[in-house]
Amino acid sequence: MSGACADPAIAPRRIETTHRRIVLLALPMMLSHVTTPLLGLVDATVIGRLGEAHLLGAVAIGGVIFDFLFWSFAALRMGTAGLTAQAYGRGDDREIDRVLARALAIVALAGAALVLLQWPVGLAIFALVGASSAVTDAAWAYYDLRIWSAPFAFANYAILGSVIGRGRTDLGLVLQVSINVVNIALTLVLVAGLGLGVRGAALGTLLAEAAGVGLGLVVLARLGSRPFAVPRMDLLEREKLLAMLGLNADIVVRTVALLLAFGVFTAYGARQGDVTLAANAVLYNMFLIGGYFLDGFATATEQLCGQALGSRDARGFRRATGLALFWCLLFGAGSSLLFLAFGNSFIDFISTNAEVRAAARDFLVFAALTPVVGAAAFTFDGVYIGATWGRAMRNLMLIAFAIFLATFLVLLPLGNAGLWTALLVFLAVRGIGQGLLFPRLARASFPPAAG
Repeated sequence: MSGACADPAIAPRRIETTHRRIVLLALPMMLSHVTTPLLGLVDATVIGRLGEAHLLGAVAIGGVIFDFLFWSFAALRMGTAGLTAQAYGRGDDREIDRVLARALAIVALAGAALVLLQWPVGLAIFALVGASSAVTDAAWAYYDLRIWSAPFAFANYAILGSVIGRGRTDLGLVLQVSINVVNIALTLVLVAGLGLGVRGAALGTLLAEAAGVGLGLVVLARLGSRPFAVPRMDLLEREKLLAMLGLNADIVVRTVALLLAFGVFTAYGARQGDVTLAANAVLYNMFLIGGYFLDGFATATEQLCGQALGSRDARGFRRATGLALFWCLLFGAGSSLLFLAFGNSFIDFISTNAEVRAAARDFLVFAALTPVVGAAAFTFDGVYIGATWGRAMRNLMLIAFAIFLATFLVLLPLGNAGLWTALLVFLAVRGIGQGLLFPRLARASFPPAAG
């Protein structure tokens, strides 16, 4: 860092940390994140209205599989956003392009590897899920097509991370909404119009991800970004490349543990029968909608904390954390109240199956509580990503995952109620652990002389 600051062309930027700033940064990403569960909602609704519980279950399993496979690599977005935000705060514009170039090189290798390994990966996943044969057959049809979107999905993570790290959440909104709107339109045409079923839903996603990469590269060019022009020597700079790989590895482990928790949740629901699986799929969309609202503030926090760290603004860093926590708790409580008030109508809209509706109502209160219980975890995720505290983030997630599994096993006799309770405990423990460790990490990142 000292070498970078010695360059007279590099000067720290002044970072604004106010209620207005965090809300303006959060709202575009909140809107873009909301379109993502809307995509899952459209998939679930279009398939669910066919009246076959096993098809809705297949879409639910397919969604969780790709949440696991793809979001395991969401570290590429998070790591890129954190490193970009810090470079932006330092005023090092050349490093912004270097970070993006390294990220794109990593995603190209990762995407190609997943496509090549698709068959053994699929066999392992479906063996672990243990759903009924009808659900498994339909889910395989979905998996076989959507797996080819991996290289495009990973590239979109890197592009979005670079845009977000620069503080351009407005452009992040354009990219995310464009991908999801195209995806929704294609799903309606291919599933409802052409009758392609679950394969139509998978094909729509593949085509939308590919279109997203093209649009993202255009957006970056308009920003003056030229990642493909970064000299090979800069791209392969050993210290920086190893630092990015190490950060991404820590976040990958953290994300895998997070998704394993959700995988256990879905797999145990599947073992309780197609109706319970479908009911949990309906409620899981509710959880996602609340979570993506909160993630808007988490994304804003990534930018503000990363930029404040890069500019060595300790006061701004702590203020950004406090503002984000306030807004996440406020929106979490509001979301929970809305779900409690309108949850029954939400369930009836998604599924026409009477058994699924009844089962979902039995566990509505658990799903409704997830936003307020998980608000602190979302806040500190943004802080830790912006500060690139990857190792601490990884370790705390592993502890929370272990507590989730222990709670799940203890409450196993309670069936689906025990499963939902374990999920709530998991969300609460994550936020508490990150909050307790925050003061020590902040002191280490900002020595007294930093202000």
